[in-house]
Amino acid sequence: MLAGRYWLVLWYASIPLRKHAPSLSSSAWTVSGVLLNMMGQGMTLSYPSSLLPGLKDPSSTIKVDLETASWLASSVGLSSMLGFFISSFLMEWYGRRLAHALVILPGASGWAIIYFSQDVTTLMIGRILGGITAGATVTLGAVVIGEFTSPEHRGMFLNMKTAAVCLGNTVMHILGHYFDWRTVALFAVLPHVLAFGIVCTWPESPAWLASKKKYDESEKAFIWLRGSSEESKQEHNQLVNSQRDHLTNDKKTFAQNMVVFFKKFGRKDFVKPVIIIFFGAVLLEACGRHTFPAYASVIISEISGSKEQSFLYTLSLDFIITASALFSSVLVKVMKRRTLLFSTGIAAIAVLFGVCGYQFLVVKSFIPREYTWIPLTLLVLYFILANLGCTPIPFTFLGEMFPLAHRGAGVSVSGITMALNLMIALKVTPYLMESIKFHGTFAVFGGTMAAALLALYFILPETKDRTLQEIEDYLNYGKFKDKKDEEEEVKLKMIS
Repeated sequence: MLAGRYWLVLWYASIPLRKHAPSLSSSAWTVSGVLLNMMGQGMTLSYPSSLLPGLKDPSSTIKVDLETASWLASSVGLSSMLGFFISSFLMEWYGRRLAHALVILPGASGWAIIYFSQDVTTLMIGRILGGITAGATVTLGAVVIGEFTSPEHRGMFLNMKTAAVCLGNTVMHILGHYFDWRTVALFAVLPHVLAFGIVCTWPESPAWLASKKKYDESEKAFIWLRGSSEESKQEHNQLVNSQRDHLTNDKKTFAQNMVVFFKKFGRKDFVKPVIIIFFGAVLLEACGRHTFPAYASVIISEISGSKEQSFLYTLSLDFIITASALFSSVLVKVMKRRTLLFSTGIAAIAVLFGVCGYQFLVVKSFIPREYTWIPLTLLVLYFILANLGCTPIPFTFLGEMFPLAHRGAGVSVSGITMALNLMIALKVTPYLMESIKFHGTFAVFGGTMAAALLALYFILPETKDRTLQEIEDYLNYGKFKDKKDEEEEVKLKMIS
């Protein structure tokens, strides 16, 4: 039922668009392929909530200790780094469509390997393959949405990636409660299979075609995706003109390409997006986006003191988190990115410290444990606030911040950053939970969130309703160009 409601929201979100652009349904169709992959990513990341309890069961034929369990959970973070690298090269060499289709294959194979596994090594291989797809699709998905959708609706679609991940978490927790971990692995293949079928129907990215000097094909793909309105034609003309200014006829050797790559670290329009995405990745992991689904049953059991009721509490939180992520996709259309991020982020940190403080008093026996509804209600409020801004908006950075000339290299460098943050978060969380319990663990996360938000406050531009070309100009010149600037630039070119 939840999955049906999610796709219903996606369909209704496209209705206003169809009034203004007949091809909006085409954009929504391409985005649905990305969202199915994001749902698969959510299932991959939250799979430890089903796998680890099954392996720790006395009747399990595969035995694990705490160290092995932590590696099974965090291995997807390490292998996602490889996924980021693979996707960055594939998307530059073969285009967005073929790259997206190819990177789905490791994830689908990984679930099959997990189903047939008989030892920890085979399980680890399956998890590693799943991590490759998880890492590759998160960056490719952001790039596809950024290049395939219009500026006024790009933020909404990018935010829906987070809602799709939340939906995957919810589905995984439901399946893990009613089925064993092997059967769950079979169900988890379905989102990847459906996504693969949709990706095969996509056109190629207009931006990638333009970067390869295929301007006629780029125009046809742009019209298929965005319609033939005057506004769309103007945006495509800006894209083509920008590429003609940047491209040369020189073919570079591998050594020359490596020199060009390292020179990017001296360019402001490359370094600044990397820094923004770094702090966005820190914020994303610190708010518990990936750690909570993976260890949800442990966290809820500690707060409630009841393992029997932890499933109901976890499922309720999943529904609320998914609903808030969907609502964020609406808010991002009416609110500025910065306003939404910092207002909800500051409120979320305040609530989180309230939860940690209350749980600390419970552990120290200053407050009786039976009032579990208080910390659980605060935790619900925290995740609502976090999923309105801190969780979805960092994902939009990947689709908006990098200029086309740096997009492949930027995805690689950002991928390392995001993968390391994910691996560290998943790796250290079980140890933190063991040593300083829930209240200490999330107090550390809350302090990290505050530091990341403070850094983003000073470096993050407002990108709402801005085209990718306008954002690129901002990163180069420190301001968004207005019509007067563009007219002056045209005059200078004519004089020269």
